[in-house]
Amino acid sequence: SGCCGSSGAKQVKKVKVTDRDLSHYPFCKVLKIDGMSCGNCVNRVENSLNSLDGVWAQVDLAQGEAKVYMKEMKEDEILKDTVKEAGYTVYKIL
Repeated sequence: SGCCGSSGAKQVKKVKVTDRDLSHYPFCKVLKIDGMSCGNCVNRVENSLNSLDGVWAQVDLAQGEAKVYMKEMKEDEILKDTVKEAGYTVYKIL
């Protein structure tokens, strides 16, 4: 079926985080993610992570990773499960 963004599927709207001051996010993890192939994938992963309270995620498609900034430390399993619910796999957390 191909990429989620090339089959004529509706563009996924990006949900913006209201607090964009990095100094408010003392914790950071980098998630290595498998399965992303387009801008819709990026938006799906960012939206799912940004739905967590106190989280601001920025996804880099070329690197296949998400930088997850957190106001309070989140357990790895919560982050993995959140990405999995969006349809992708976290294979490493740095």
